[in-house]
Amino acid sequence: MQDPEKDLIKEDKVEVDRPDDDMSDLLQELRILLQGSQVLTAFLIILPFNQLFDKLNSFEKYIYLATFLCAITSLLFFTAPAPQHRLVRPLINRVKFKRLATRLIIIGLIPLSFALTFGVQLVVSQVVSFEASLIVAGIFGLLLVGIWWLYPLLHREKY
Repeated sequence: MQDPEKDLIKEDKVEVDRPDDDMSDLLQELRILLQGSQVLTAFLIILPFNQLFDKLNSFEKYIYLATFLCAITSLLFFTAPAPQHRLVRPLINRVKFKRLATRLIIIGLIPLSFALTFGVQLVVSQVVSFEASLIVAGIFGLLLVGIWWLYPLLHREKY
């Protein structure tokens, strides 16, 4: 078992990630993102084949299409490191590959953010009302931007 203390460099009493070849943290994060993205995409793939899909109005069908395209795009970015890793194996520069994979994950979070927000709008629209769905999706979108994007970026120095 690997010693977690070995994976950290102490600089001015602050623990900093070492840019080594360890990709286990990246893989753990990808497992979480992939699972959620795959479930959402799978659900969206089967939705048009449901009998009630025809009852959506034109606007909701466009929202569905945007949700589906965002979900499938996020899945593309989240899975991209795996085939790239296989095609360039053995890796010569693991640090550079980890940086690339990290960028792909961050890029994939953008369409996933939209897919989740649009998905909230679709569900609330069907359960409550169109007007309520816009409010709830807006609140959810703001919450998502705050938790996923703003908080980590504004508090980078704390981590």
